Amino acid sequence: MTQLTLKSEFELSGIGLHSGEQTRVRVLPAAVGEGRYFVRVDLPGAPIIPAKIEAVSQTALSTELAGIDAQIRTVEHLLAALAGMGADNARIEVDGPELPLLDGSAIVWVEAIAHTGLVPQECPEDSTSSFVVSEPIWVRHGDAFAAALPSAETRFSYGIDFEEQAIGNQWYSWSPEVESFATAIAPARTFGLARQIDQLRQAGLIKGGSLENALVCDRSGWLNPPLRFTNEPVRHKILDLVGDLSLLGTWPKAHYLAYKASHNLHVQLAKALKSQAWAELKAS
Repeated sequence: MTQLTLKSEFELSGIGLHSGEQTRVRVLPAAVGEGRYFVRVDLPGAPIIPAKIEAVSQTALSTELAGIDAQIRTVEHLLAALAGMGADNARIEVDGPELPLLDGSAIVWVEAIAHTGLVPQECPEDSTSSFVVSEPIWVRHGDAFAAALPSAETRFSYGIDFEEQAIGNQWYSWSPEVESFATAIAPARTFGLARQIDQLRQAGLIKGGSLENALVCDRSGWLNPPLRFTNEPVRHKILDLVGDLSLLGTWPKAHYLAYKASHNLHVQLAKALKSQAWAELKAS
């Protein structure tokens, strides 16, 4: 078995979506088998927060992870970039409570990873990494759902439906074997609805959100066009799903299908997948 890590480190900085705080991130190579993990270098003892499904502590409009003495928020875009580019092992040093949103997509992270490059690492085979979804797995909330279906290829399909006409009903299906993450998914930016902004800010969220780092839509259309794709919003939802499922370490081969889902449903699906993987391992 071969894993990949970065050839060398890179550094980026920017404003956090929810905290509004400026943070700096250094992404460094990590040893084989260490996986992807965060280090809060601004805190005493530089506590480590693993990028694992067990570490999820909150999923309100972003995914937050917690270790013993620290939390890190809005991890999904960087994790999607690392997973989408194939980086299995990475040490991520952050000097604040939230990763920077950058331009609202994963493309800046992807370009930094591509510029730095990746190197192979030989490792012993992990029995859970070869897990294949043999039975459908579904999680639901109202009319929203996320699922993993048996498939001969890995594929991510997503649907969204908004009353704002500029978004409306969108579906997109992405196969990493056909289209690269860097071109099909990474450039898609996060998006928001103008009618929700005041309420979210009163709740202490999106303090760092702006027309520079998020697409914003009202009933008359987009406030900050042009879009990078005609269906940029649903592509961004796939980006979020990729980031959240990366907390499994590796994706089981499956067709991942989601509709009107959320970070919470993504995480529920990941937990259900892990439970099935361990159940099958014990039974074998």
